[in-house]
Amino acid sequence: MKIRTLTPENYPKASALLRQAFPRSTHEVQLVENLHKNGKPVHEWVCIHINAVIGYIAFTTAYNGSAVCGLHLAPLAVKPEFQRQGIGSELLRFALRQETIRDKTIFVLGDPRFYKKFGFAPCAMPICPFDKNNAHFLSLRNNTTSQFTVGYESEFGTKR
Repeated sequence: MKIRTLTPENYPKASALLRQAFPRSTHEVQLVENLHKNGKPVHEWVCIHINAVIGYIAFTTAYNGSAVCGLHLAPLAVKPEFQRQGIGSELLRFALRQETIRDKTIFVLGDPRFYKKFGFAPCAMPICPFDKNNAHFLSLRNNTTSQFTVGYESEFGTKR
């Protein structure tokens, strides 16, 4: 098992993985494909096992108005037959150590029980436009005290 930066030749394998990991949703596949197509900055890594992409993680820019205020972690996916084996955890640990990620504020919308193991904490500020009451919105290295709604790249379906 190796973790590598996602390269254009692995885009189709990453898309296939996202379809398998999120079988009831096309949002994740469409999101990543649109980010690539539109040339948006994305920090992405894949976990490769026997030439197959079995894990994927991405980080995109988070905004306070037009100012960058950190990164969004989304999506994190593991091929179904490899889930619950620690691959997603290892991929997340690896990504959080990378120079482009390690000092940034990170926001994630996900299962608090999973993300708290990596130091993420419930996020009171900023407000997540996708999560009423920020019930599943967490952050890492977040010192925000001002009230604002965090912005996402337009491919997520919101305006900054």
